[in-house]
Amino acid sequence: MRIAVAEIAQETDSFTPLTAELTDFENYGIYYGAELLERMHGVGPIGGFLEVAAEQQQQQPLKLFPIVRAWGAAGGTITAATLDYLTERLVAGLRDAMPLDAIFLSMHGAAASENVDDVEGHILRAVRDVVGNDLPVVVPLDHHANVTQQMVDLADLLIGHETQPHDPPATGRKAARALFRMLRGESQPTVAWRKIPMITPQDQFLTSQGPMKEWFDLARSMEQREGVIDVSPYPMQPWLDVAEGGWSVVVHTERNPELAQTLAAEMANAAWRLRHQFWLSDRVAPADAVRNALRAESGLVILSDTGDSVYGGAPGDSACILRAMLEQNIPAMALVPLVDPQALQIASSAGVGAEISVELGGKFDRAFNRTVQVTGRVAAISKGLTVDLHDRGVCDLRRTALLQVGQIRIVLLDHRSFAINHPILYTHLGLEIGDAKMVVLKTASNFQFFAPWRKQLIRVDSPGTTQSNLRDFAWQRIPRPIFPLDDLPEWNALK
Repeated sequence: MRIAVAEIAQETDSFTPLTAELTDFENYGIYYGAELLERMHGVGPIGGFLEVAAEQQQQQPLKLFPIVRAWGAAGGTITAATLDYLTERLVAGLRDAMPLDAIFLSMHGAAASENVDDVEGHILRAVRDVVGNDLPVVVPLDHHANVTQQMVDLADLLIGHETQPHDPPATGRKAARALFRMLRGESQPTVAWRKIPMITPQDQFLTSQGPMKEWFDLARSMEQREGVIDVSPYPMQPWLDVAEGGWSVVVHTERNPELAQTLAAEMANAAWRLRHQFWLSDRVAPADAVRNALRAESGLVILSDTGDSVYGGAPGDSACILRAMLEQNIPAMALVPLVDPQALQIASSAGVGAEISVELGGKFDRAFNRTVQVTGRVAAISKGLTVDLHDRGVCDLRRTALLQVGQIRIVLLDHRSFAINHPILYTHLGLEIGDAKMVVLKTASNFQFFAPWRKQLIRVDSPGTTQSNLRDFAWQRIPRPIFPLDDLPEWNALK
């Protein structure tokens, strides 16, 4: 049994001023050939696949052909040159590996490039041009993917995450088991899907509560029915402005297209029925968020900077919450991350112990954010740290500096990093998380790394390229009409 393994994954924010270059993928590790197998155990969907493949190996000889792993996290539109390079590396690897029995191709599902709206469909088309239409191609996706007709046509299985926060290895295991059932002749999937004309903000994206839990629980209950392989809901991340944008659901059944159609329509109508609940929000203004955090009795308060979510593609340079802290002259320790290469250079040049005056933030996103002037002491400098974030892979923090402004501890970074929302960002500079009263996290949903200290969560209604007020964006390509940007009072998946 000969299986090619690859990953090309990135989540695009159409409204960020950033672009995604090859270096953005390199920051998270681009692996070629055997290095992929060495570095990806337990990491992402490929890690889950390798776990199941090891079990399969005990029953039947199996040869894996690792080609390329390129994960760019979330960011701006991918440059044409970067997409061309990664696609060519994948295609060349597939040609060299032929003949194959199957392909396990991990992707995000919400990537766009300078000249291609549907990056995943584009890559799948390139794959099919090499291997033909009969070879099984199984694709694990992030559940914030934007599914397109081309993706459905070209992949045998599209398997999405079951939870938010995500468990990528679990998605890889689910997709891998479905693939091996196909290869053993035990499964012949049929597919149905529905596009749902809606987008919603991130406030209700957690699958552990609210309307998203109800929708995802419905999918899990459907999977208990005989003949159902997978039911994957896809609440598209809401900052992707592309021609086929919008929520969707994909259903795979065993040789039963009628059942797949019925379940896909039921799932789509359920999302539509809940559409207003997905817009409920408990966000508070930045100044109120800081005041509420100060009033908390004990423990660490997480201030979720929803408008500047690095995990959603934002630059990470918003000083909005920092400004509110400075204006209130907060008396308790606060931890704040900020991507600001210019300020970092000033702090590094001044050295530990130096007092500096510097403008922070607003260097990248100038549409929604502005700088703030601070004077503080350079408390620590790190020349670089490469850290293994376990199921998230290896992360290179590069240079950082700690700037102390009163009770506020600001960590300056020279680039966006997955570790921006991880305790290691502070502990590697000598800080103790338990000493802080509040911490700003540049994410709207991935708070799990601070769980040991967390006592309260406050969602801040902050501006930025991942803000929840979707109506303020200049939409150009998304299909219209679409809820809630347009008046669309009635819709039914069965019509």
